[in-house]
Amino acid sequence: MSVLGGLRVQQGENDSMLSSYYGDEEVTAIITLKVETKDADAVCEGVSLLKPAEDVFLVTGDTDIVVKTKFRNYTQLKRFLVEELSAVKGIRDTKTLMVEASFKERGQLRSAPE
Repeated sequence: MSVLGGLRVQQGENDSMLSSYYGDEEVTAIITLKVETKDADAVCEGVSLLKPAEDVFLVTGDTDIVVKTKFRNYTQLKRFLVEELSAVKGIRDTKTLMVEASFKERGQLRSAPE
C-alpha cells in the first residue's frame, strides 16, 4: 500500500492510476538514490551505463545520487526501476519524482505548460 495525493491505494491501483494519467506520453523522472558512501562512485558508474540515465550526479545532503531519466511512457519507467536500476549493486533506497512540467532544461527555456 502507498500514499498517492493523500489517498491510500494498493500498488496495482497506484500503477493503474499513473498509467492512465501519463498514458503514452513521454515521462521524465528524477530518481534519488541512497547508497553506502564507500559504494558511491561505483554506483554512479553503474547507473551511468544505463541508457535512460541522461544525467547522474553525486551530491551532498539527504540523498547521495540524483539521476535524471526520460522514458517513452510510464510502463518503460516502471520496467527500468524494477529490472535495470534494481540490478545495480550498492543502492540502499530510491525515491522517484515524476516531472509534471519542465520550465527550463539543459539551459533552454521551455514553452509555458498549458
